[in-house]
Amino acid sequence: MILDAKDMILGRLASYAAKKALLGESIDIINCEDAVVSGNKKSTLMAYKERMQRGSRTRGPFNRRKPGMFVKRVIRGMLPYKKEIGKKALKRIRCHTGTPDKLKDKKPEQLDKMTISKLTVVKYAKVKEICRI
Repeated sequence: MILDAKDMILGRLASYAAKKALLGESIDIINCEDAVVSGNKKSTLMAYKERMQRGSRTRGPFNRRKPGMFVKRVIRGMLPYKKEIGKKALKRIRCHTGTPDKLKDKKPEQLDKMTISKLTVVKYAKVKEICRI
């Protein structure tokens, strides 16, 4: 299954992908940099900036700077990744920045119930803005 993350809410996309991976499907998520985190942009960016400044470079916590890895880390949080079933499910998920050449000819799914058009108040920050901090 190929999912296009453009203008999709990250939490809803991640929970959907995690559930499908637990059920045995392999998932490719393209355009991860265009996924959105709902909420006030300024407060969201400040929260992630504070999170990035915690710890040290050698001991963590380690925050992802690439949008694909950032999305995969969010999905990992929705899986029992320390157990065998969660490890296998996480291996079935691939997150891509942009669209890779091998997936250009295939048609991705755009799930309408997870897009930003479903937000009542249109306040959001894109993943690429969060990773740029």
